[in-house]
Amino acid sequence: MAHFDVFNGDADGICALHQLRLADPRESTLVTGVKRDINLLKRVQVNAGDSVTVLDISLDKNREELERILASDVRVTYFDHHFAVEVPDSAHLSAHIDTAGDVCTGLLVNRYLKGQFLAWAVTALYGDNLHEAAKSAAEPLGLSEAQLSELEQLGTLLNYNGYGSTLEDLYFAPDDLYRKVQPYADPFEFIASDTTFETLRDGFDNDMKRAGSIEPKVETEACAAFLFPNESFSRRVSGVYSNQLARDNPNRAHALLSELPSGEYLVSVRAPLATKTGADELVRQFPTGGGRKAAAGINQLPADQLQLFLDTMQTQFR
Repeated sequence: MAHFDVFNGDADGICALHQLRLADPRESTLVTGVKRDINLLKRVQVNAGDSVTVLDISLDKNREELERILASDVRVTYFDHHFAVEVPDSAHLSAHIDTAGDVCTGLLVNRYLKGQFLAWAVTALYGDNLHEAAKSAAEPLGLSEAQLSELEQLGTLLNYNGYGSTLEDLYFAPDDLYRKVQPYADPFEFIASDTTFETLRDGFDNDMKRAGSIEPKVETEACAAFLFPNESFSRRVSGVYSNQLARDNPNRAHALLSELPSGEYLVSVRAPLATKTGADELVRQFPTGGGRKAAAGINQLPADQLQLFLDTMQTQFR
């Protein structure tokens, strides 16, 4: 009988899986991809008696494939914080879903494990730009400000690595990055001992400097949108730069649109941190849009819908 671990390739997906496998080590087939590759269950081919763990990918976007897997007499454990609508009623499904704006999948796994590996859940929260929730969750650890800053940087870098149109845009394929994290129960030991951290930090610093030189295409009191060129750095930095903009301007919504080789746009949207709502509503009005209330995206915005998106964004966030 086979087991499959299916997880988003960002900080939250990696940290969620890492906590689970620290608590319950097992051989599994890893199924993941770039952060925006969320239709992952279609790649899972099962037989009766197999089992699947799913982490940090939208149930709504994978509903048909989930129902196929459940119908094959396969047990599925599902942790997620994205828009779900209805959860299938199946004795084979154990679902842990919470779409609150201050929750991430790593935190849901932490609750399930009763806090066994809390520092990794804090890292996941920082990766998902939930800084206040991260600080609150970290209180039982009694960490110094310097230690919290280290976990914030680690979460940011793990998240940064997940952004790109293809694996070639990334410094590390997400399954490889998970394997690099896997030996470390303590995130501080990973930071201090593994050259992976340094590689990501140097790439991040270079990309963020380039991002900071780009002026907004639209800028109002309520929202701002930035157009980035068709380069790998644009796609890598799209999420983390959006997160920084959101922290720097908590009452403003932000969109970062990176031009793709096809002429379409990869879009990252952040709702105002003051409200953490509206990002998912905006992107679901366009093809390939999805995400959660505070942070969402569009995988391929047609070029002829660019102005419509900018107008719709200004209507959504007034």
